[in-house]
Amino acid sequence: MPEIVAIDILNGLFFIFASIAFIMSLSIVLEYDADASSSEQYSLEKKSYLASTIIKYIFAIKVPLFLFFIFVLDKLSFVIPGAMCGAGVINSNDIGIPLMFVKILNIYLFAYWIVLDTEDMRREEQPYVKAKFLLFLFLFAMLVIEIALESDFFYSIDLKKVVDCCGAIFATTDGSYLSKILGLSPSVLLPLFYGVYTLLFITRFLHQKYLFSLFNLLFAIISLISLISFFGTYIYELPSHHCPFCMLQSDYHYVGYFLYLFLFLGTFNGAILGFLEFDAQTTLRRYRVSLLFNTLYLLIVSYYALSFYFRNGVWL
Repeated sequence: MPEIVAIDILNGLFFIFASIAFIMSLSIVLEYDADASSSEQYSLEKKSYLASTIIKYIFAIKVPLFLFFIFVLDKLSFVIPGAMCGAGVINSNDIGIPLMFVKILNIYLFAYWIVLDTEDMRREEQPYVKAKFLLFLFLFAMLVIEIALESDFFYSIDLKKVVDCCGAIFATTDGSYLSKILGLSPSVLLPLFYGVYTLLFITRFLHQKYLFSLFNLLFAIISLISLISFFGTYIYELPSHHCPFCMLQSDYHYVGYFLYLFLFLGTFNGAILGFLEFDAQTTLRRYRVSLLFNTLYLLIVSYYALSFYFRNGVWL
C-alpha cells in the first residue's frame, strides 16, 4: 500500500534527524556547563537550539502521523479477512498491541519534552538544559523501538489469515481479563467516572496540584474503560458494541477523534502540574485548560447516553 510506504519514508526521516539530535544531546549532557563561558560552551548552546528545533518538528509531525496510522488501519480492514475496523487489524498479529501502547506513550513523552523545553527556554537561567536532553536520549530509544515495531507490524500482516472482528475482541463474556474489566457494572463505573471528575474540581479549588495531577491520571484510565464499556454502546446504540475504533469512522461523525483529543488535552495539562514547577499564571492556565477539555469530554459522552434514554425511554 502506498500509505505504508509513506509511513516508512517518514519513519526513515525521523530516524535520520532524531539521530542527529541524539548525537547533539549526548554531547550536551556530557559537556554542558552553564557557568562556563568558553567557545565550546557557546557551540553547545547553538547545538541545543538546533536539537530542540529538530525534536519539536518530529513531535509536530508525529501527532498527525498517528492519526494517519489509524486511518491506514481502517483502510487495511477492508482487505484483511474478518476485520471490520482498525481493532481487527491491530490484533492481526502479536506486534499490534505493543505498537499501539508505545505510540500512545511516545506522544505523552514527547509532549512532556515540549513542555519541559518551553519552560527551559522562557527562563533566563535555563535550568532544564541537561534534564531535557537527558530525557531525549531515552525518547530516542523509544522512537527507535516504535519505528522497528511499526515496520515489523505492517510487514508481518498475513492477508490470508482470518482475524477476529471488534465484536469478538471486546466481548464482555469470554472470561478474559479484558472482558472482566469491560464487564464492570455501570453502578460501579459511573460513580467512579463522575466521582473522579468531581475530585478534579475539588482539588483544583483547594490548589492541591499533586492530587489534581494524580486524579487526572486516574480520570484518563477510568474514562477509557467507561467509554469502551458503557458510553461507547450509546454512541453505537448497540449494547454489545464496545469497540474504541469504530467511533473514529464517518458513520459516527468521527466523534472518537474529538473524544480522544479532548481527553488527551485535559488529562495531560492536568497531570503535568505534578511533574514540573510553573509560575502562577501558567499553573492557572493549565488548571483551566485541563478542566475545560475534561468537561467537554464528560459532556459529550453524557449527551449520548442521556439522548438515547430521552428518545427511547430505556437504558441499553
